[in-house]
Amino acid sequence: MNWSALEWGILGPAMIAGLLVLATHVPLGTQVLDRGIVFIDLAIAQIAGLGVIAADALGVPEGGLEVQLAALCAAQLGALLLTWSERRMPQQQEALIGVMFILAACAGILLLASNPHGGEHLQNLLVGQILWVSTRQLFWLAVVTVPLLVALRLGWVLRLGRFGFYGAFALAITASVQLVGVYLVFSSLIIPALATRALRGPRRTFTGYALGAAGYAFGLALSALFDLPSGAVIVWTLAVCAMLGALVLRRSTHARS
Repeated sequence: MNWSALEWGILGPAMIAGLLVLATHVPLGTQVLDRGIVFIDLAIAQIAGLGVIAADALGVPEGGLEVQLAALCAAQLGALLLTWSERRMPQQQEALIGVMFILAACAGILLLASNPHGGEHLQNLLVGQILWVSTRQLFWLAVVTVPLLVALRLGWVLRLGRFGFYGAFALAITASVQLVGVYLVFSSLIIPALATRALRGPRRTFTGYALGAAGYAFGLALSALFDLPSGAVIVWTLAVCAMLGALVLRRSTHARS
């Protein structure tokens, strides 16, 4: 156990990145859960990641604006396809989301097949590199997060109909997947929403934020203390915090009744 690893200079930017991700993912996650399209985040995240992989395969410098645009365009195309499929085939939407995920994942593997660092790129896409987030990445994440959060808060996204939801979702996923990875994107969206499903309104959102923030904080601390992969540890601490939070909420509900 390495107590000296608990340094704000290392963990602070990662925690800020986690809070920025949670800012949009918690309210979007409740909508995803309520709509019954749980795996949309995995599909869109994988499609955005495919855009990153395709840009790398074309020789685009890593971390540049072109890579961000490639990821955003790929995610928005996925959002357009999901909007069309929900209108034409609503009963098969969840199955189509699963098909999109597996096709994007396999396409990424094929593009990385001839890359000597393909395994490393794939691992970074899935687990993320939250401990190595830069100030520039935090700035761009905040630039996307703040207006998107305002639009969600004021209800502008829902007024735009199906594509408003899918488009906003794709934008949020694109901004976060390269920082925290596919696994943490899914966990940040679904786990707080699942733990707070018995609540409604602002209380649900606030509780989701609290559980998510606790999961990120404990996960980063434990990963630093025991020198473990941060993304994987945070997924587990999010799940544990959510289970404990759901238990407390259930007991408080029974106590009132």
